[in-house]
Amino acid sequence: MTTSATPTSAPAIESRKTFVIVGGVAGGMSAATRLRRLDETAHIIVLERGHDVSFANCGLPYHIGGVIPHRSALELQTPTSLARRFLLDVRVRTEAVAIDRAARTITARDLETGTESTIHYDALVLSPGASPVRPAIPGGDRALALRDLSDMDRIIAALDGATSAVVLGAGFIGLEVAENLRHRGLDVTVVQSGSQIFTPLDPELAFLLQARITAHGVSVRLNRTATAITDTHVTLNDGTEIPADIVVAAIGVRPDSSLAEGLETLPNGAILVDDQLRTSDPYIWAVGDAVAKAKDGGPGLVPLAGLANRHGRLAADAIAGRRIDVKNAVGTAVIGLFGLTAAVTGASETVLRAQGKSPRVIHIHPFDHATYYPGAKQMTLKLMVDPETDAILGAQGVGEDGVVKRIDVIATAMAGGLTATDLADLELSYAPQFASAKDPINMLGYVNENRADGEQAVQWHEVADRLAEGWMLVDVRTEDEYATRAIEGSTLINLESLRSHLDDLRGQRVIVHCRVGQRGHTAAAILRANGIEVANLDGGCLTYHQGMAALAAARA
Repeated sequence: MTTSATPTSAPAIESRKTFVIVGGVAGGMSAATRLRRLDETAHIIVLERGHDVSFANCGLPYHIGGVIPHRSALELQTPTSLARRFLLDVRVRTEAVAIDRAARTITARDLETGTESTIHYDALVLSPGASPVRPAIPGGDRALALRDLSDMDRIIAALDGATSAVVLGAGFIGLEVAENLRHRGLDVTVVQSGSQIFTPLDPELAFLLQARITAHGVSVRLNRTATAITDTHVTLNDGTEIPADIVVAAIGVRPDSSLAEGLETLPNGAILVDDQLRTSDPYIWAVGDAVAKAKDGGPGLVPLAGLANRHGRLAADAIAGRRIDVKNAVGTAVIGLFGLTAAVTGASETVLRAQGKSPRVIHIHPFDHATYYPGAKQMTLKLMVDPETDAILGAQGVGEDGVVKRIDVIATAMAGGLTATDLADLELSYAPQFASAKDPINMLGYVNENRADGEQAVQWHEVADRLAEGWMLVDVRTEDEYATRAIEGSTLINLESLRSHLDDLRGQRVIVHCRVGQRGHTAAAILRANGIEVANLDGGCLTYHQGMAALAAARA
């Protein structure tokens, strides 16, 4: 983990310690319960300004949609249950309002009575989370957010009699809310300020999500922002008025770091911590969505529940005097929408190129299991590789089945320091109903090995420039496939007859392609062996058409 806050030596903490945790839910409660397991004698106080200290916040959209029918299923622990099991002093509706770092005290305000009290701490853990960004527009206060159970209750109450909804923002929360409002039968419009939905994905994969949600009746407006909200509609920056009985704002979060005044932070307020999750104050640790996570591109926000839980436990270990090893965050995450799954780990091609890097990019379109076994589903996988070191930089996938397994394997490979070529040699479980003998993970490794050995590739967004430079585009599919859909400017020479056309291709610079890239690889090998300069269209015309559809949607 890269060090961001000024490292400090661990303070000596006397026996019969008092630990104070600000904020419950994932990070705070993980820290509190781990501290109890490590120290049975300590006084552990949790200050939570909300009504609920331990709940499944990732399940909130699904109770709104009725997928999780019972609200109680989201209520994981209560102050009473935590006191009984862990001897925790949990104080809900209690806000931490000030820290006296010199005296090592924190001022807590009871939000019901307004009374304040001062608590001394031997160690303090800040886990205040992040606050949703509110739209600063006329009527913006009408927009609802979704952060906790109370927010969820307000949205459900607003659904009474509602027939239309506008969701501002197309990230995790926005899309999950849109899906679940659609499950409730509302007409739903998603408004996104950028040129694609779900920016963790690159555009050609994000378009697959957009196509799925629009097929289920969710309208998507890209490159639009809301300029006003009334009781009946939302006005966009192009003047369009969209009916909206309910408006949900999911346009981002900001670190809730007001208590961190005087501590080292990023300009956006994210709290900086060292490799022991300690802030620039030796008695204060910080975890969760308010904290800048160490990652390869430098510290930044990675607001994911898994990291908050993990870091809460690690902070407790550090407070107890254990040496911890906090790995760089790679942002492994998943979303499901109307039966389609999208998962990511590491950096996207978009982010890498914005950082000035030129990754080796690989697209494949494998099936989740053997195609001869019924029910096989095709997916799209994308791998980003450092061409100099062969290190895996990131991966993403979209499909109905099998995506999560593959992205989790790649995330594990990254954590273990495996290279992209090493993926070819992973021994993964196989039976025809679960996978193929050549698993998609292995296929990524094979393709990467081919690229490392010198096979040229062209990305979907590079085709136009190559054609302008005089390259020839050759489609090696069958006549029937070509007649169904072809890339403009391509010439059909099917793979079986390619060798008979070698004389026609000599002296040309040729891009070959098939549907997904495999026949293109064979064609490229034939031409290369005969002295013809050749490149294979990465991911075939399937990736190309996905990318072009994404461009068209962004321009609409």
